[in-house]
Amino acid sequence: MNHFQIEERSLALHRAIARRIRENPALLDIAKMNFEKWISDQGETPYWSEWKKILNSSPEEIIDFLVSHDQKAVWLRQSSPFCGILTPKERWKIYESFTT
Repeated sequence: MNHFQIEERSLALHRAIARRIRENPALLDIAKMNFEKWISDQGETPYWSEWKKILNSSPEEIIDFLVSHDQKAVWLRQSSPFCGILTPKERWKIYESFTT
C-alpha cells in the first residue's frame, strides 16, 4: 500500500468516525479520555498540543476537521485520539475495502 492509499484509508476511517459522532456527540468523550491518557503516559508532543486545541472546539468543528483535506488534518490523523469509537468490525470493513 502506498502513502496515498494509507492517507485515503485514514480519511475513510475518520469519515466513519465523524458520522458516529454526528449521531452521538457524547462519543467525543472517548477521544478526550484517550487524549488525557496519552498526555499522562507520554507528555506533551506537537501532535497532542494540536489535538488539545481541536478537542476543545465544538462537535461540528471537530467533525469538519476529521474529514478535512487540509494538510494539518492529514498530519494529525496519523496520531488520532479517536480509537475506540468504531467497532473492530467497522474498522476491518474499511481496511478490507483498501486491500482489493
